[in-house]
Amino acid sequence: MSVQFGDTLILPRSDESHLTEWRRSVDWQIMIAALSLLGLGLMLSLAAGPPAAERLGLDDAFYFVKRHSVFAVAAAVGLVAASMLDAVWARRISAVVFCGSFVMLTAILIIGHEAKGAHRWIEIGGFTLQPSEFAKPALIVLSGWLLAQRQLFPGGPWAVVALVFYVVTLGLLLLQPDVGQSALLTAAFIVTFFVSGLPWKWASIFFGGGVALSLTLYALLPHVRYRVNSFVNPSEYDTYQIDKASEAIARGGLLGVGPGEGTVKTHLPDAHTDFIFAVLGEEFGYVAAIALIGLITFICWRGLRAASRVRDPFPRAAAAGLFALFGLQAAINIAVNVSLIPPKGMTLPFISYGGSSMLGIALTLGLALALIRRQSAAAWREHG
Repeated sequence: MSVQFGDTLILPRSDESHLTEWRRSVDWQIMIAALSLLGLGLMLSLAAGPPAAERLGLDDAFYFVKRHSVFAVAAAVGLVAASMLDAVWARRISAVVFCGSFVMLTAILIIGHEAKGAHRWIEIGGFTLQPSEFAKPALIVLSGWLLAQRQLFPGGPWAVVALVFYVVTLGLLLLQPDVGQSALLTAAFIVTFFVSGLPWKWASIFFGGGVALSLTLYALLPHVRYRVNSFVNPSEYDTYQIDKASEAIARGGLLGVGPGEGTVKTHLPDAHTDFIFAVLGEEFGYVAAIALIGLITFICWRGLRAASRVRDPFPRAAAAGLFALFGLQAAINIAVNVSLIPPKGMTLPFISYGGSSMLGIALTLGLALALIRRQSAAAWREHG
């Protein structure tokens, strides 16, 4: 029997419906922080969207704002829906998503939409979709499950199978080429592997392979070589975008120049995507930039802490990898904006414009919340 107090409905402990169980066990602090990021992204789209539409000669100045709003609503729905899954269904959905993404990653090499010299998108019904955004979280969940099977069935080649899935996916990303997403996927995969009990021999293999691959990419891909060289010797190369982003953040100072008063969004073609952090820093200042970083850090810290307390090895490793995936993507974007690393062409989670990015991040955090959700109801009360 439920009890009504004003406008609040108090559900009894005996209510065992799926919705009630989800409401009791989901980590609401992470959920609210994630939805806050979506709201902040909507606000910043009002600042950076119209100049981007004007540069492209679009008749509707709010073209990107409207699309961003639709993507944000879809991402919020996807985040909540994914967080309602249990561990078994999280694995099943991830398997389906990975298979679909794998097919599209392969198709991209033949019929993919080219932009900026790379084939990373595929056109579906008038929309462009970036399959790598969905392949990343799906692969992390599947890898976490495969690696967990070593404890149940020690004789199986589980680690090798997980490594094969990773290597094949990595190869498809590098053929596009997409070095930034490849590096991000590699880092999250290593976290998943490490949490599941990475042996030292595997660690040495990853390290040696990473060094060899980095040198090979530097030697074979001109745009990788250019980005690294321009970062090491900026005076000898065109670093216009990085310089403008850094100058905008410095111009914003402590409190910013004011909403709508920034100028970097009129100078950078990717101000509404890769360099949205510079728009935030210029118009709202260091205080807002630090608050954003704090919000992202809180999600990662709380999520990783929750994952570390899960007893089941599958959700523990997979959730850790997913939260690492989210946090590392944000860190890479911000580091590029403040000239700490070479430009990567990576979005800021839930903030930058981009439907594939927002939906992919929603899937990432939603699955992570689902995997720690069972633990939230019991262990949170024990550990606080």
